[in-house]
Amino acid sequence: MTAREPVTRTWAARGPVRAVTLVLHGGAETGVQPVHLWGLAYLRMLPIARAIAAGTARHGVEVRLLRNRVRGWNDPELHPVADARAELARIRAERPGVPVFLVGHSMGGRVVLRVADDPAVTSVLALAPWTPAGEPVEPVRGRSVVLAHGTLDRITNPAESYAYAERAGAVARRLVRFELMSEAHAMLLRAPAWHRLARRFVLDALGAEPLRAWEKEPDQRLRLPV
Repeated sequence: MTAREPVTRTWAARGPVRAVTLVLHGGAETGVQPVHLWGLAYLRMLPIARAIAAGTARHGVEVRLLRNRVRGWNDPELHPVADARAELARIRAERPGVPVFLVGHSMGGRVVLRVADDPAVTSVLALAPWTPAGEPVEPVRGRSVVLAHGTLDRITNPAESYAYAERAGAVARRLVRFELMSEAHAMLLRAPAWHRLARRFVLDALGAEPLRAWEKEPDQRLRLPV
């Protein structure tokens, strides 16, 4: 089965919805092939979304996992950015006044950093993000930003996410970057660590359980080992 339009899978909150977490999967630099249900990039985010829901539903967090129309970034069309913005507009219509937290992996990490300027978004988590030189930082102005990168990643460059973090720190409300030791791009070698980080990010964004990383000095926040 493939999607002609973006498709969203939802995990409901328990009780009134206090926040929505939107999860975005990875992809490729180019490609107009549809994103399949069994696509690896999409499947990898299923346990991330489930882990967030399991740890935050009782706090009133609704989790949505978006499946894009096509697998590529496809500059200048930027199909996944358009898909994410459409879903954010839908969330604002369905959940007016509710804050939105963004979680994205790889290409999805680039997307969440691009669409962080949506008025509902307050916090962003980019996992092993694709942040090439020149990636704009203005969209994260005034937002809380968490980045995490495996030190063995050969698909997206940890040095580029570090450089992005240095630049984005000047405009973000607050920013921290973690380095997962002995971990590669697929986030499978230390999967529980990524899942815990995603849960903790959402709880912090909600104000339920603050991240201790914010207590570090600013010059220590870009290379915190996990």
